[in-house]
Amino acid sequence: MSNPLTDLLAEKGTLLADGATGTNLFNMGLMSGDAPEMWNTDQPQNIIKLYRGAVESGSDIFLTNSFGANASRLKLHNAEKRAHELSRVSAELAREVADKAGRKVIVAGSVGPTGEIMEPVGPLTHALAVEMFHETADGLKAGGADVGWLETISAPEEYRAAAEGFKLAGLDWVGTMSFDTAGRTMMGMTSEAMVDMVHQLDNMPLAYGANCGTGASDVLRTVLGFASKGKPTPIVSKGNAGIPKYHEGHIHYDGTPELMADYAEMARNCGASIIGGCCGTMPEHLVHMRAALDSRPKKDAPTLDEIVQAL
Repeated sequence: MSNPLTDLLAEKGTLLADGATGTNLFNMGLMSGDAPEMWNTDQPQNIIKLYRGAVESGSDIFLTNSFGANASRLKLHNAEKRAHELSRVSAELAREVADKAGRKVIVAGSVGPTGEIMEPVGPLTHALAVEMFHETADGLKAGGADVGWLETISAPEEYRAAAEGFKLAGLDWVGTMSFDTAGRTMMGMTSEAMVDMVHQLDNMPLAYGANCGTGASDVLRTVLGFASKGKPTPIVSKGNAGIPKYHEGHIHYDGTPELMADYAEMARNCGASIIGGCCGTMPEHLVHMRAALDSRPKKDAPTLDEIVQAL
């Protein structure tokens, strides 16, 4: 059965995803330590502004404000019983924005890690992880998300648990992991090993890839690793807008809109077909990324040296 995401990808060939959630919300007044998901009900006008910023900048896909909308993370704010509600509302607000866009725009329900370490290393059981992912995914589906979007995962066990949660909710999904400068997730998984894991899942994602990590160049090295396996499943690249730096009491990412335009072009050349930004990526970055994808022809994949030199 088709999905709006796969249909739009087949139509356009390359899709532009969105940028940062946290960076944009901090600029609107979110305080460090606050749960961004609470703004879905407390400050919905700001969440709508966040979503519109992506759509008006040319994004084909934007993520809901639900990254931490699971019982484990919300427990830190005494809101663990609101996981389904906050997920649902995040998608309802997004659906409203997407349906008024005047073009096809995909609502992707963001699902982040639980924040706990899974067995046998940590205390989180597989069954409880599946239950939490299912609750979030079910809320996103109820709110009108076209697809679930798992992101910033480090452990293969958690990725597999999320796959089961999406299956129980009946929600198609995309799943990305976060890799460091050594080309591995925090739990030691390589990009090549991730490809093998993804294609062994009973409930495979519509697309898989990498997000966050360090700078944009490291994400592209990971994308090259994905592409080297030669699988047909679409690849996602969502890199940070440069490197974070502390300036006058704030975290600032040093990647310019022009650098992110080059990153978007190179991501496509490396083999990604769904390309966006992560931390530090603002609407002005997305505008330049959209222009680059629309105006620059696809070329051969760059070498690692060419990537590092450019980004």
